[in-house]
Amino acid sequence: MVSDPERESEGSFQYGNYYREADDLHAVIQHFSGESHVVSAILGHSKGGNVVLLYASKYQDIRIVVNISGRYDLKRGIAERLGEDFMEIIKKDGHIDVKNKTGGIEYRVTEEALMDRLRTDMHEACLKIDKECRVLTVHGSADEIISVEDALEFAKVIPNHQLHIIEGANHGYTSHQTELASSIVKFIKSALEQDKVSSK
Repeated sequence: MVSDPERESEGSFQYGNYYREADDLHAVIQHFSGESHVVSAILGHSKGGNVVLLYASKYQDIRIVVNISGRYDLKRGIAERLGEDFMEIIKKDGHIDVKNKTGGIEYRVTEEALMDRLRTDMHEACLKIDKECRVLTVHGSADEIISVEDALEFAKVIPNHQLHIIEGANHGYTSHQTELASSIVKFIKSALEQDKVSSK
């Protein structure tokens, strides 16, 4: 693994870096394609949902994208996670440590990472997704972290989009894993079959 001095710790959760993660995903896909594997679909959950959509907006080489519980408006949810005075604290200290229930530090949010998140415009990105790219958004109606309203916004702007709301599902799909998996598999199989028919 290549060391990157700009990252605080290789492989750990980063609050920002949305486009960098899309670029990392591109490198992985290129690697597998070079090994003569075919990458037919990409899938991401939560922040990963945003990353696969950003990937589809920047690169035009994957035709099936699954966004599970991604956030449409990246300006939302910050105060809930970091506190109402997050901007003053981050300007003063240069970072905010997000702690878990036992008081341990879960991850650190730097000013740079926060600004990267605030600059990432999912609306603009979604408008750039190729109309040939099939996108599925899955979201739980009882998502306690990212509102189901975000899924409805994605449905309005992504050209070739299918929306599947799972009734009663929370952000982690704790009691809805089977429905989540079956809806994704059904979508990918259908998209692959449509691709076969259109290539004949």
